[in-house]
Amino acid sequence: MQSVQRPKSAPRQPYVIVMAKAIAWRRFRRMQVSACLTASLIYAWAGVHAWRVLPGSTRLKCAAILIFPAIYLIAAVILPLAIPPLRRLLKRYVWMSFTAGFGQTPISVLVGLGVLAAAAGFIALQIADVAHGGRYPMGVFAGYGAGIGILLAQSLLTRALEREADVQAAIEA
Repeated sequence: MQSVQRPKSAPRQPYVIVMAKAIAWRRFRRMQVSACLTASLIYAWAGVHAWRVLPGSTRLKCAAILIFPAIYLIAAVILPLAIPPLRRLLKRYVWMSFTAGFGQTPISVLVGLGVLAAAAGFIALQIADVAHGGRYPMGVFAGYGAGIGILLAQSLLTRALEREADVQAAIEA
């Protein structure tokens, strides 16, 4: 009885695993960008809605909706990228998110988008609360601006990670 050998043109098992990891990395990278864009669109909606609903002068609205959140967004992008210990910490977090499977399955994508939708609902509630005599939502806008900044920093670090030799080896291994 002769043994049947694998044809030379058939891919070996490690090649299939390499392709699966490369595809998973691509999905993860897309999810990072998608989360950042989705959060930005939610914020744009919240800003337009707040501008129409919130009481106060144009100057106050500019400060609450645009200026302070922009300061927090810029700080949240620049500080983790410029300070080496923060950069290492965020890179480790991004890598752990990838290895945990974030953004690679429909469930994890839905959960990520669900978290962003919950944040949008929270902003809407804060804006509506002002109409009933509540506090002006300065912190909510600034916090969301910082959140978008962190998402942008993670997206940029994802691109930087894939250029590192050890990460390339892990993705392709």
